[in-house]
Amino acid sequence: MAAISLDPSLSLKHVGKDDTQHPRAVIDEIEGLIRVYKDGDVERPQIVPFVTSALSLELGVTSKDVVIDKFTNIWARFYVPNVCHGKLPLLVYFHGGGFCVGSAAWSCYHEFLARLSAKANCLIMSVNYRLAPENPLPAAYEDGLRALVWLKQQALRGDGEWWSRLSDFSKIFLAGDSAGANIAHNVATRVGSNHGIEAMALKPLSLKGNILIQPFFGGEVRTHSENYMVQSPRSALSLAASDTYWRLALPAGANRDHSWCNPLSKESSKLEDMRLLPFLVCISEMDILKDRNLEFCTALNRAGKRVEYVMYKGVGHSFQVLSTTQLSQTRTLEMVAHIKAFISR
Repeated sequence: MAAISLDPSLSLKHVGKDDTQHPRAVIDEIEGLIRVYKDGDVERPQIVPFVTSALSLELGVTSKDVVIDKFTNIWARFYVPNVCHGKLPLLVYFHGGGFCVGSAAWSCYHEFLARLSAKANCLIMSVNYRLAPENPLPAAYEDGLRALVWLKQQALRGDGEWWSRLSDFSKIFLAGDSAGANIAHNVATRVGSNHGIEAMALKPLSLKGNILIQPFFGGEVRTHSENYMVQSPRSALSLAASDTYWRLALPAGANRDHSWCNPLSKESSKLEDMRLLPFLVCISEMDILKDRNLEFCTALNRAGKRVEYVMYKGVGHSFQVLSTTQLSQTRTLEMVAHIKAFISR
């Protein structure tokens, strides 16, 4: 395992061609976030700064980047508390961004995960996966599985890497927010498929739970919150943006009732028949995804699965990484406390 120093934006943003003489046709766009051209080029404005793994000493956390797969440029950023008493749970975390934007090196994720690691007393492996539309689904799920296989290899090596000495590989949690929560869920369902054979293949890793923060699900039939939630100009997720993300991320010809988008659709496997981890689902009251998240939790409960959810009042989608209001900061501390309780059982 090699430590790396890189420009994370290189794998996330195509270098645009000279448009001054011959403007190109745009076929899809979310203003300020992503623009897709007919010729296949993709531009992602740097709306959020990319930062290195460096952290303030006062946080009490060490962070470093490591390569997972040099051929696909998949890497991860680790967060490890400086003071540990025994081995700690490990969260494998996937960032949000509609599968199309975002990075483990975005400053907002770097700050949030460093604080989560310190306050929840856990290690975090933040995975930088391939993005759509260049790499449509299931690429992100495959990268999540690849990250787990890599983690298994590190656990088997037992050579005392700087972070592995403190990892309790028998307490692994899959976590993420928005599209990252979707990835965590779909990776977990794959690991639990085929009568648990895949889970056995990951030994000595033992997955203990799923932490889904504002999970990015969709469907052809709109929910009440999707139709009527008042959208702020600064909203982290609008219905139009949600539809565009799904258009860019799903395989050609698929609609929003594809099982990867809508886990409750007719073409999805029945929850009753699936081997699923215990869930903690974090829902935002002012999020257009609120009702869809609640429906998911209700369906899990009816299927006899272990699920608990928390509703965060007065805040919207991705508040924990994109909002700096006092209310958002308070709700983020509440979220961290709920995650800590969930992984400490």
